[in-house]
Amino acid sequence: MTAPDPARPPCADVVIAGAGIGGLTAALSLHAVGIRPLVLESSRRISPLGVGINLQPAAVRELHELGLADELAAIGGQVVAHVFTDRYGTVRYSDPRGTAAGYRWPQYAVHRGDLQMMLLRTVRERIGPEAVRTGVRVEDFTQTPDAVHVHAFDRTTDRYEHRTARVLVAADGIHSRLRARLHPAQGPLRWNGVTMWRGVTETDAFPRDNALFLASDERNAQFVAYRISPATPARGRRLLNWICAVPTGTPGPLAGDAHRNRPGRLADVLPHYADWRFDWTDLPALLAGAERILAYPMVDRDPLPAWGEGRVTLLGDAAHPAYPSGANGGSQAVLDARVLAHRLATEPDPVRALAAYEDERKAPTAAVVLANRELDRVARARSAAGGPDARRDLERAAAAHRRAAGEAAALNSRPSYTPRAVS
Repeated sequence: MTAPDPARPPCADVVIAGAGIGGLTAALSLHAVGIRPLVLESSRRISPLGVGINLQPAAVRELHELGLADELAAIGGQVVAHVFTDRYGTVRYSDPRGTAAGYRWPQYAVHRGDLQMMLLRTVRERIGPEAVRTGVRVEDFTQTPDAVHVHAFDRTTDRYEHRTARVLVAADGIHSRLRARLHPAQGPLRWNGVTMWRGVTETDAFPRDNALFLASDERNAQFVAYRISPATPARGRRLLNWICAVPTGTPGPLAGDAHRNRPGRLADVLPHYADWRFDWTDLPALLAGAERILAYPMVDRDPLPAWGEGRVTLLGDAAHPAYPSGANGGSQAVLDARVLAHRLATEPDPVRALAAYEDERKAPTAAVVLANRELDRVARARSAAGGPDARRDLERAAAAHRRAAGEAAALNSRPSYTPRAVS
């Protein structure tokens, strides 16, 4: 892609800050409707980092419509239920998911790094190797009536560069520079007092029936586990993603950052689970089997009344960071990307298109943020308790989250986000 002339804004050019799941899906979606995307990623090298994530049926549908059904099935495993238990594995409530809950598309659990690399490879194959530039950090922007001028720093050359586009999309994550530019009074992240230790272990021990397993104790500590890969052909083993979430502080504004690739220590997490027992695994051995442990606080932000301004908008965690309860963060980023491309393809005025995108996505994502908070609270407090009251509370919280994320009937009948003219 040639550098645009600042005096002549290109007729179809979207700069995306960030090559995460949302940014890369946005690039593929824009390309599919004939709009030229350029992704600028601050990291000098994109590596398959992170741990497991879930893709809800709504997001799986969108990736299928982008022609990625086979690629997705090759890297993930289907999840058919979320099973809530106590610390001994006694089931309190089982919530069917994916096709088992009536959706036409499955829920997949995948390694975040595998998904990101699959999307990156597809972007470069379909759009070209220059569609994603690494080592370029978007720092600021200015707007005119006809364009947005993107100010970025090339970390390889130590030089600033300026690019003109019709639209700038901030998909630069939970610590988004551009969100801070748009909302300078936003304050720190909101911490619920819980620290999460996360890891991936290759094992042949799994929760039963392809379930996402959520166990809690009387101290509100939680253990979550789900498989994130097909079987390894040579050994018949798979990757199991696990999360240990433990209250360690007082809820409130987070002091510092919440980087998700910060190393954690086995010695810090094991004491919290010394008396936990499951019939399907040796929990200490499972945790010790992880090649790497990550540790970070569970944080989110209150929903924004508006995301962007003019020709600039937010996407994914930059717009609506949420607790991982409900397993929906990556899915909402995929949906953002698809709605963004749909609006830009069907509305000639970029400013009106971005306003329509935000109008369509603000309320659903705000509902997910709030539903995740409630599901986290109820799951950690009630899974340890027995009796019908605990089951009722878990069922209500799960149902509220389903309504926020999208019921099966609504998703199954919704028209495609791919405009008819380009389908």
